[in-house]
Amino acid sequence: MKTTLDIDDDLLARAKALAARERTSLTTLIEEGLRLRLRRRGSSRPPAARLAVFQGRGGLIEGVNPLSNRSLSEAADDDT
Repeated sequence: MKTTLDIDDDLLARAKALAARERTSLTTLIEEGLRLRLRRRGSSRPPAARLAVFQGRGGLIEGVNPLSNRSLSEAADDDT
């Protein structure tokens, strides 16, 4: 399909130079750029994060109240 585009003069000059260096057409270069951009756009959703899950046993030291910031802080400061 033929179409008309307004492209920045410097960008067009750089694209033409790249196409010449790669011995390809400007059309091929533009199509490749569009395909890359559209492919990336289709997968723009980041993959689901995998969270580390502790599978060990045990729990809090006896006497530590998990609902109390003071109790947790004191346990964290304790050298035991």
